[in-house]
Amino acid sequence: MVTAAYLHLPFCRRRCFYCDFPITVVGDRPLAASSPLLSDYIDALCYEIRQTPSVGEPLQTVFFGGGTPSLVAPEQIDRLLGALDRRFGIAAAAEISMEMDPGTFDLPRLRGYLRAGVNRVSLGVQAFQDRLLQVCGRSHTVAEVYAAVEVIQTAGIDNWSLDLICGLPEQSLQEWELSLAAAIALAPSHLSVYDLIVEPQTVFSRRYQPEVFPLPSQEQAAAAYRLAHERLRAAGYEHYEISNYARLGFACRHNQVYWRNEPYYGFGMGATSYLGQRRLTRPRTRREYYEWVQTLPTGLCTVAEETLWDRWLETLMLGLRLKEGLCLKQLATDFPQEWVEALVTAAQSIDPAHLQCCSDRLWLTQPDGFLLANSVIVTLWQAIERSVIHQQSKLPLPIH
Repeated sequence: MVTAAYLHLPFCRRRCFYCDFPITVVGDRPLAASSPLLSDYIDALCYEIRQTPSVGEPLQTVFFGGGTPSLVAPEQIDRLLGALDRRFGIAAAAEISMEMDPGTFDLPRLRGYLRAGVNRVSLGVQAFQDRLLQVCGRSHTVAEVYAAVEVIQTAGIDNWSLDLICGLPEQSLQEWELSLAAAIALAPSHLSVYDLIVEPQTVFSRRYQPEVFPLPSQEQAAAAYRLAHERLRAAGYEHYEISNYARLGFACRHNQVYWRNEPYYGFGMGATSYLGQRRLTRPRTRREYYEWVQTLPTGLCTVAEETLWDRWLETLMLGLRLKEGLCLKQLATDFPQEWVEALVTAAQSIDPAHLQCCSDRLWLTQPDGFLLANSVIVTLWQAIERSVIHQQSKLPLPIH
């Protein structure tokens, strides 16, 4: 059952120094809806939607990501939602999220998005210090953050999220604490708190090395993570995923589709879809994406099917990101029993201060288990691999 759709809107005023997403830089001038740069891309997205087979289930979540989707006109968002509704149907209570940047929308524009059907906003703030915003190449100021939040509140949007990045160059623990306090004071229903990752081929990758000053050490990063957990939990937010916090009832429904390794549609340059246990990643440039779109619908049939072992590893890696962890009974339904038994045995060898296994569930502890998630998951994989190799003379597919 496929009930989620992601649409990639790649337009950005500039490329942030940490960003490796597929984007199109458009500068600071407002883009008219009639601009060929926008209209041609929206045409291609609508064509891709029309050429994608429907499984007959209405969409429960839609997510406009980017890029900066708030650079796209409300009438174009309305057109895209109309195309989705005609092709797949959109449930009346669907969560329809849109990423927005401060300084890219005002109250009339936001109301236009709401009329189109958007009912959840994800605001890319990242920091509450102008110095740090400049360090990471953001195009907005702290004053624009507060102006954007005022617009959101005036529009009466209850379901909105605020993004922060921890571990920016030269960011002190005190500045991080002040950013957390400022975010809490604005009272969003959801907060995403990401650790900076220095991706290859970015400006940051040319300037910095992980854990080398002015980037934080492992100990400093751990202290910042624990501080976020402490302050946000005390403010009434549930730490429901490694990087995400929400008030009761406001966990992002769309992102949980990814973490539960469920199928979803993906549209636009660089977007990935997961349908029929097949993952399809689209080209990362507009020119190549336009060329690929012209191959549809046959272009959708060129991807190899994911193996059961691949799906097993993805399910473990993604599911353990959630507070609820993994349901062992469900795993035993979807995968060979000996794999699940190997998982339980491997889990028992890990420090219970980091990983808990009780009844029919397996989950990471908070905050230490979340903080050490990567090393815990690698340890699990290695132990499962050894166990399965011992039990079977031949695996379905090489693990690495």
